[in-house]
This record gives sequence, C-alpha cells and structure tokens, in this order.
Amino acid sequence: MTNLSPSGFLKIGADDLEYRMIGPAPDQAPTIVMLHEGLGCVGLWGDFPEKLQAATSAGVLVYSRAGYGASTPAALPRPLDYMHIEAREVLPKLFDATGFRRGLLVGHSDGASIAAIYAGSHQDHRVQGVAMIAPHFIVEDISVSSIAGVRKAYETSDLKSKLSRWHKDVDNAFYGWNDAWLDPKFRSWDISEYLAYIRVPVAILQGVDDQYGTIRQIEIAQEECYCPVDVTEISGAGHSPHREAPEKTLNTISDFARRILYTHEGSQGRAA
Repeated sequence: MTNLSPSGFLKIGADDLEYRMIGPAPDQAPTIVMLHEGLGCVGLWGDFPEKLQAATSAGVLVYSRAGYGASTPAALPRPLDYMHIEAREVLPKLFDATGFRRGLLVGHSDGASIAAIYAGSHQDHRVQGVAMIAPHFIVEDISVSSIAGVRKAYETSDLKSKLSRWHKDVDNAFYGWNDAWLDPKFRSWDISEYLAYIRVPVAILQGVDDQYGTIRQIEIAQEECYCPVDVTEISGAGHSPHREAPEKTLNTISDFARRILYTHEGSQGRAA
C-alpha cells in the first residue's frame, strides 16, 4: 500500500488497527513509526506526532495496537510474551502494508520495549535508528508496585472514565496490559539479550522521576548495546516526558532523527 489516507484502519492479520499518517507517505520520505505505551493509543500521543513531523520533515505513522484505541480488541488474557508477538509478527506486516521504506522507530514504555525487540531480532535495513522513551528491558520492583497502584486507581477512582475517552473497550485495554505485568511469572521477563543485536544508533530518554523504572534500565542498555547509545535524562518528568517535558523531549528526538535520517541518506538510503 502506498496511498495511505491521513487516518483509517489497516487490516493486519485478523485485526483492524487504527492509524494516523502525518506528513509525506512512506514511499515519499523517511517515516517515523511511533509505538505507544501500555495504556496508550493513537489519540493519547496528543499533538506530539504533528510536532515531530514539523521538526523533522519525515512522515510520522502512529497506530493503536490490538486492544487499544479504536482497534480490534485483544484476546484476554494476553500472553506474557505479547511484546515479542507485536515485534515479530505484527510490525513486519504493518511495514509491508504501509509501504515503509526507511526510517526510525520511536517507542514509549511497552512501545519502546517492542522497538528494542524488533531491532534486536530483525536485521532490517529499513530501520535506521531507534528512540526509546522510558523503556523496560527487565521488570523492576518499582514497575510492579506502580502498576499495582494503577490497578487500584482504575477500580476505585475516575481513571477508568478518563481512559474510556480513548479506548473503545477500556477494560480490554487496561486488563490486557495490567494483568500481564502483575502476573508473578512476568517477573522473569527480560529482553536485555536483544540489545546486543541492535545494529543501528539508539537514543534513550528517561524522566528523572519515572515512577515505573529506574536508571537501571539505562545501565542495561549501556552494558549490552554495541551500537551507539545516546542517553538523555529529563528533569521535571516522570514516565511520560513527551507530555511532561514536551519541548525537551521533542528537541532530543528530532535532533536524533535528523542526524540519522539525513546525515546518512546517501549511504543508508538503499531502500529509498
């Protein structure tokens, strides 16, 4: 597919996945593919995709994974390797369906972990860099305690009604993510092995006050990656720096994107 509408649905396997395409189509310019957090969707990125498009001149593709936003609900309970499945089975089909030729992955939280798994398990010359916002490579105590707290808030406060604005099946979105992370077997989830196989530049952004992960996540990437790793710690931000410190986050990612996509255009644009 090369004639992507600005928004709509992509048929990926049995699922209809909602998407938005901002800026030039994938066959016209480099494309930044954005992978949302564990409770995110197309709409919850806010205006960050538009700002990223304006700052880089690249196309920006955002989509909601199955179970999120207006996409097809997911079968529950989610398998504990749901991020591996997204990276290995869904993303390749999404790239083919959209005519993706070259660009970057930008992922937040679960989306950052999916991006790491993809880049570490596919030697895909189309993906020229990976920017990860608040990634998880292992499960930490702080992650589990915060996620347990979110469950209590979902069941006792107005969090459910707030999230229902963004997800057509809000229980599917919430429990698909929350049940997996709180499963005792998930404590052994560890994707650090994939980092050694990433062959493109990596940028990691983490809020200093991230309530879901510590600096240990960054240390793991620095220990395991052989590729260049740019680390930016963002003060005044927690787990969602693109919402809490948008200007700093935008500048960091857009600088990284411009450097990767346009400095090396001649040598790495084989698929363009």
